[in-house]
Amino acid sequence: MPDITRRRALTATAALAATATVTTLTAPAASAAGHDHPMPTPGSFDEVYEGRRIQGRPMTTGTGGHHHEHGGGYEVLIDGVQLHVMRNADGSWISVVSHYEPVATPRAAARAAVDELQGAPLLPFPAN
Repeated sequence: MPDITRRRALTATAALAATATVTTLTAPAASAAGHDHPMPTPGSFDEVYEGRRIQGRPMTTGTGGHHHEHGGGYEVLIDGVQLHVMRNADGSWISVVSHYEPVATPRAAARAAVDELQGAPLLPFPAN
């Protein structure tokens, strides 16, 4: 077996380190791509928050002739008016009222919207 020079040893070590780094960086993306399990749908809620009635419940796609793909089959109401919500890929939720502040649950999205509205009524969002 030929003698290993210092240069060859360093080159082999650098190649192994680069391979390990690439494997580590691509592993999360590969596992996310193979993720076949949908995120669980949150349960229902019905409460009064800051004097406003907020409700949320799972719903089936296509209820009332509308397609609710962005909300993941979940409906949120503030004083009986629908708050359009959307579930992000990471599982967080946003609404049309607090679009740039993702929260953990639809209930938190409803509460954030109530806070943002500061007593103003939620106006119906026109459907496309």
